[in-house]
Amino acid sequence: MNAEVLERNLAHASAHEQDLIRTEERLESLMQCRLGNRVRGLRVLLTPLGIILTGRTSTYHAKQLAQHAAMELSTHQIVSNDIEVC
Repeated sequence: MNAEVLERNLAHASAHEQDLIRTEERLESLMQCRLGNRVRGLRVLLTPLGIILTGRTSTYHAKQLAQHAAMELSTHQIVSNDIEVC
Protein backbone atom coordinates (compact mmCIF):
# COMPACT_ATOMS: atom_id res chain seq x y z
CA MET A 1 0.00 0.00 0.00
CA ASN A 2 1.53 3.32 -0.97
CA ALA A 3 1.76 6.29 1.41
CA GLU A 4 -0.99 8.31 -0.29
CA VAL A 5 -3.54 5.48 -0.04
CA LEU A 6 -2.51 4.79 3.55
CA GLU A 7 -3.00 8.44 4.54
CA ARG A 8 -6.41 8.54 2.84
CA ASN A 9 -7.48 5.38 4.68
CA LEU A 10 -6.23 6.72 8.00
CA ALA A 11 -8.11 9.99 7.56
CA HIS A 12 -11.47 8.16 7.45
CA ALA A 13 -10.77 5.53 10.10
CA SER A 14 -11.47 5.37 13.82
CA ALA A 15 -8.55 5.29 16.26
CA HIS A 16 -8.79 1.49 16.54
CA GLU A 17 -8.93 1.08 12.76
CA GLN A 18 -5.93 3.41 12.40
CA ASP A 19 -3.95 1.21 14.79
CA LEU A 20 -4.88 -1.89 12.78
CA ILE A 21 -3.91 -0.25 9.48
CA ARG A 22 -0.55 0.86 10.89
CA THR A 23 0.07 -2.61 12.34
CA GLU A 24 -0.75 -4.26 9.01
CA GLU A 25 1.54 -1.84 7.18
CA ARG A 26 4.40 -2.36 9.66
CA LEU A 27 4.08 -6.14 9.50
CA GLU A 28 3.95 -6.11 5.68
CA SER A 29 7.09 -3.98 5.60
CA LEU A 30 9.00 -6.23 8.01
CA MET A 31 7.94 -9.34 6.12
CA GLN A 32 8.88 -7.81 2.76
CA CYS A 33 12.36 -7.04 4.12
CA ARG A 34 12.72 -10.62 5.28
CA LEU A 35 11.26 -12.24 2.14
CA GLY A 36 12.69 -9.94 -0.53
CA ASN A 37 11.00 -10.53 -3.88
CA ARG A 38 9.74 -14.02 -3.05
CA VAL A 39 6.10 -12.93 -2.55
CA ARG A 40 4.55 -10.45 -4.97
CA GLY A 41 1.71 -8.24 -3.81
CA LEU A 42 2.08 -9.32 -0.19
CA ARG A 43 -0.83 -8.13 1.95
CA VAL A 44 -1.37 -8.68 5.65
CA LEU A 45 -4.94 -8.33 6.87
CA LEU A 46 -5.68 -8.22 10.59
CA THR A 47 -9.08 -9.54 11.56
CA PRO A 48 -10.58 -10.09 15.02
CA LEU A 49 -9.58 -13.75 14.67
CA GLY A 50 -6.01 -13.15 13.50
CA ILE A 51 -3.87 -12.64 10.39
CA ILE A 52 -4.76 -13.41 6.78
CA LEU A 53 -1.87 -13.43 4.30
CA THR A 54 -2.41 -12.83 0.59
CA GLY A 55 -0.13 -12.44 -2.41
CA ARG A 56 1.49 -14.53 -5.13
CA THR A 57 4.63 -16.61 -5.27
CA SER A 58 6.20 -19.20 -7.51
CA THR A 59 7.08 -21.75 -4.79
CA TYR A 60 5.44 -23.43 -1.82
CA HIS A 61 8.67 -22.83 0.07
CA ALA A 62 8.22 -19.04 -0.23
CA LYS A 63 4.61 -19.39 0.94
CA GLN A 64 5.84 -21.30 4.00
CA LEU A 65 8.60 -18.72 4.64
CA ALA A 66 5.99 -15.94 4.60
CA GLN A 67 3.84 -17.77 7.13
CA HIS A 68 6.79 -18.38 9.44
CA ALA A 69 7.88 -14.75 9.14
CA ALA A 70 4.39 -13.61 10.14
CA MET A 71 4.39 -15.98 13.12
CA GLU A 72 7.79 -14.73 14.28
CA LEU A 73 7.06 -11.01 13.75
CA SER A 74 3.56 -10.88 15.25
CA THR A 75 1.75 -12.06 18.34
CA HIS A 76 -1.42 -12.65 16.31
CA GLN A 77 -2.48 -16.10 15.16
CA ILE A 78 -2.39 -16.97 11.44
CA VAL A 79 -6.01 -17.56 10.41
CA SER A 80 -5.33 -18.18 6.73
CA ASN A 81 -2.37 -18.25 4.38
CA ASP A 82 -4.04 -17.35 1.09
CA ILE A 83 -0.78 -16.72 -0.77
CA GLU A 84 -1.29 -18.17 -4.23
CA VAL A 85 1.43 -20.43 -5.67
CA CYS A 86 1.47 -20.03 -9.44
